[in-house]
Amino acid sequence: MKNWKAEMTDPQNRTALDQSDSRLRQDQGVAGALRGFIDRVRSGDLGILPVVVGLILIATVFWSLNPIFLAPNNLANLLFDAAAVGCISLGVVCVLMLGEIDLSIGSMSGLASAILGVVWVRMGLPVPLAILVAVGAGAVMGFVYATLLNRFGMPSFVSTLSGLLAMLGLQLYLLGGTGSINLPYASPMVRFGQIYVMPAWFSYLLALAPGAVMLALGLARMRRRAAVNLSNPGGISVLLAKVVVLTLILLGAVHYLNMGRGIPWMFGLFVALVVIMQYALTRTKWGRAMFAVGGNREAARRSGINVNRIRISAFMLCSMLAALGGTLAASRLASSSQQAGTGDVNLNAIAAAVIGGTSLFGGRGSAWSALLGVIVIQAISNGLTLLNLSSSLRYMITGAVLAIAVIVDSLARRSRASHGRA
Repeated sequence: MKNWKAEMTDPQNRTALDQSDSRLRQDQGVAGALRGFIDRVRSGDLGILPVVVGLILIATVFWSLNPIFLAPNNLANLLFDAAAVGCISLGVVCVLMLGEIDLSIGSMSGLASAILGVVWVRMGLPVPLAILVAVGAGAVMGFVYATLLNRFGMPSFVSTLSGLLAMLGLQLYLLGGTGSINLPYASPMVRFGQIYVMPAWFSYLLALAPGAVMLALGLARMRRRAAVNLSNPGGISVLLAKVVVLTLILLGAVHYLNMGRGIPWMFGLFVALVVIMQYALTRTKWGRAMFAVGGNREAARRSGINVNRIRISAFMLCSMLAALGGTLAASRLASSSQQAGTGDVNLNAIAAAVIGGTSLFGGRGSAWSALLGVIVIQAISNGLTLLNLSSSLRYMITGAVLAIAVIVDSLARRSRASHGRA
């Protein structure tokens, strides 16, 4: 056997090493990152690509039919409307990741709206306490669903459907014969849901934050990989390109919205909840357990994960966020009524999570799914409203979009499975 020094000095070996280093440097550039992205798409890892393409198509179609659709003030109204449904959809992401479902989220939001009106207006207690009671009711219902699943094996489809009927009846009982409770229009709660927007300087500062966080985390990850002699795919150039593109997009969006009313504080609250949830799902032991249970419940149990506790946390979070969404919807409408939580609330919340990329089969999803999906849903609803089309058509179009999202998810899942076998 040749000595390793002789191998290194051999002209043919040095040429092969130089070529390998050259290919590695190419793979670490922007072009290499683009090739990697194309490979991931071909393997079924679509990411947010379907949502981005869908938003571009929706915006193009509705803008061509009615230019008001992309007006700054109309987009601000769209964000106001998206916050309540978005909070509900964020909770749906939790149960879908486990391969479960909650069909009572609409009724839970309606019941929370009624509790807010009764505790705040009729009983005269402070608004924070009324919101706390409403969210606490959501926590109780979520715990009940998880207990029925853990101890009695009752499918979540059945238990939450029963809860839907029970909470709808309780909502009607609390509201009484009048059927509605008007919230004080001049109160901060109602103004938060209808009027309050961020100062321009603060919205620009928030637009810079994601890029700064991405840069800091990316550099820290590169240092950790370099410390253990691992390569950094893409390198610093790809990281900087991502940061610049993201920052420019966010600054452009904020500037355009500030040409009108600005960015609603209520939507800012929803985005903050999304960031917190995403951090919990990706950076904590609980989040890793959520993915493990959703991917393979038996394997997760054998690895030492308490599956029952994970289910309890997921269902409680789902119902609590549904209750919070109901209070936000009440502040938006300045009313607690029998119609709250009915109609297409269930459909929109579940559809937003699925359209955003959360799998109905469990084991895959993110908090960003709720954000992206609810913008798609609200864009469709807002555009059809501007065209004065009937609600029946809105239901049909939303249902078709949901069906397409499920088909895309199924095809991507099949593609990933085939590439895994290969």
